[in-house]
Amino acid sequence: MRIFAIGDIHGGLKALIQVLNKIEVKDEDTLIFVGDYVDGWSESAQVIQFLIELSQKINCIFIKGNHDVWCEEWLRSGEVNQTWYIHGGKETMDSYQGFSDADKKAHLELFESMPLYHLDDENRLFLHAGFTSMHGVTREVFKNTLYFDRTLWEMALTLDKSIDKDSNIYPNRLKHYKEIFIGHTPTTNFDCDVPMNAANVWNIDTGAAFTGKIAAVNVNTKEVFQSDNLPGLYPNEKGRNK
Repeated sequence: MRIFAIGDIHGGLKALIQVLNKIEVKDEDTLIFVGDYVDGWSESAQVIQFLIELSQKINCIFIKGNHDVWCEEWLRSGEVNQTWYIHGGKETMDSYQGFSDADKKAHLELFESMPLYHLDDENRLFLHAGFTSMHGVTREVFKNTLYFDRTLWEMALTLDKSIDKDSNIYPNRLKHYKEIFIGHTPTTNFDCDVPMNAANVWNIDTGAAFTGKIAAVNVNTKEVFQSDNLPGLYPNEKGRNK
């Protein structure tokens, strides 16, 4: 059985399909998505519909990202969060034209069922953004930290590699898990268009919302599969490049 971690999608259905085709997904595979399925390119609703249908055939774990929280709130109440609206929400709302109330209800149910993190039987943690508790994700006081935090990644990036893992000054956050897979902060912010590894943290958001790609990583082998750059797949759109 292969396990793949898949990074932020942001409405890029064409890119998602490219990645899954490159993986050549098999029935026994597990796909762990680290969140942000919507907001950016024009096919957010279509991405959610596709994932619902995919999960009926393949074992999928859908972790909730911050953009998914905003979309969930809109589907539930009809209220438009203004921060969400300007960061891809408008495109997501537009993508729901032609979707029935029953479709929207099914999408809402998917969002509501999404966990904020997944811990596998090899003590590998998957979540959207990060966490701040030195005791690990189960002790995080503010749950929205799990889909908004960037300090975990910043810490991993700047960690002095000469510090031994058994040292008293080695960050306790990193000691709890064998590996940590996150999205949320595009690697393209660091002039890198592939997944990045720092300490035991793997950042697999390779900038699909902007000028980058969707990435999938084989969790065991670390083999990387990526789509084309999203602007090339959606040449008449801006995504979140505003």
